Amino acid sequence: MANELNNFSEIIAHCKEYGYIFPSSEIYDGLSAVYDYGQNGAQLKKNIRDYWWRSMTQLHENIVGIDAAIFMHPLTWKASGHVDNFSDPMIDNKDSQKRYRVDHLIETFADEQAATGKSEFAKEIITKMEKFLSKDDFVGLKSLIEENNIKCSISGTCNWTDIRQFNLMFETKLGSISGETDTIYLRPETAQGIFVNFLNVQKTGRMKIPFGIAQTGKAFRNEIVARQFIFRMREFEQMEMQFFVRPGTEMEWYNYWKAERLKWHESLGLPAERLRYHDHVKLAHYANAAVDIEFEFPFGFKELEGIHSRTDFDLKQHQELSKKKLQYFDNELNEDGKPYGNYIPYVVETSVGLDRLFLTVISTAYAEEKWTKEDGSEDSRVVLRIPPKIAPYKLAILPLVKKDGLPEIAKGLMNECKQSFHTFYEEKDSIGKRYRRMDAIGTPFCVTIDHQTKEDNTVTIRYRDTMTQERIALNDVRKLINEKISN
Repeated sequence: MANELNNFSEIIAHCKEYGYIFPSSEIYDGLSAVYDYGQNGAQLKKNIRDYWWRSMTQLHENIVGIDAAIFMHPLTWKASGHVDNFSDPMIDNKDSQKRYRVDHLIETFADEQAATGKSEFAKEIITKMEKFLSKDDFVGLKSLIEENNIKCSISGTCNWTDIRQFNLMFETKLGSISGETDTIYLRPETAQGIFVNFLNVQKTGRMKIPFGIAQTGKAFRNEIVARQFIFRMREFEQMEMQFFVRPGTEMEWYNYWKAERLKWHESLGLPAERLRYHDHVKLAHYANAAVDIEFEFPFGFKELEGIHSRTDFDLKQHQELSKKKLQYFDNELNEDGKPYGNYIPYVVETSVGLDRLFLTVISTAYAEEKWTKEDGSEDSRVVLRIPPKIAPYKLAILPLVKKDGLPEIAKGLMNECKQSFHTFYEEKDSIGKRYRRMDAIGTPFCVTIDHQTKEDNTVTIRYRDTMTQERIALNDVRKLINEKISN
């Protein structure tokens, strides 16, 4: 675990050094658990988002996308249960005044035990915790903390308060005149924007059950203990799809999407051995089945995506509070030869955090390599093996020298290629240093323009992952890269 955490620290440092992620407001000493995506990070994030969007909306004839507003009527969150139920059990250390989320406190303790070889004991602790959480047994949770002498990381004491619930929604005011303001919330999830637009989309799109509505966008949660870099933040981005189905068929679709989403993550280049399912012990108030797809981050297996069978809870709640019917008329015939008629659809949800997915890609791609060259000397590099289809830059074009007409040829190639994909141009430093810089950024292909290019119109293409090189025709570069990234 220690080496993995050291590696995680190096990943965080690498993200800053190469323009992926910066601490927010860094010139003012930053803001806890808030981050800005740099020039390479913003492009990688967009590429991941676009890959998800295409796989959901373009490759499925019965799924469409929307973009709902962040601000919603306050009753939306009353109907969804967030006002009454969206909270986490918290505990304070009386000596340090530091507040902890109870599950995070116990999970950290279990990780420490596992790191010292007490894996079975760690599993036992987590099992007990999940049992108490499923019953909202706060007395049992506190006893678990006290019996195992779980200490505050700051004070080093076990002087704990009682456990209590803490609502995670951010409040703000709508209106500009004092006395006429209303309390509204920054949305804690994007799903409700889909549910309140269910009939708008169904009618205008002439959608037939089963069909899905997808959305990506920012969500906000007032996490008391935001941690582990961009894994858990107060401002984050979700990619969610709500799939509306006929009642009674929800488990069939739940199992379908459970399998499909795992295959999708593998298609993104995530290794199968670092992905697993984790069934929920405690179901949310709206669900009759739920599973997480977990990924093995440098700090252990953690939730990446949730697949939930939400029943008809959301549409039924919104129908009740809004007094507007949110039903679907199904004129297909059932087994008795009669129309199904009006009903409130059931929903199967897939919900993945874009920031967490970004972190999985970086964690998987990051590598430090050392080897011995033919002359016996040592060499090394840091490389990001980001899949070419989502890499920020697909191609770097590097003239060997800044004279003899080579930059002009290189810029001509860049003008040709940038119409199809993101291209990087650089002429400073030795070609070896430029290769290493492109490896660290994660650029999968480099093309070098040299003096031979002027003679026979060929260039050297270098492949990031293998560091092998070959000569190809200058006119074939754009076609070759397009083929590589499409595959």
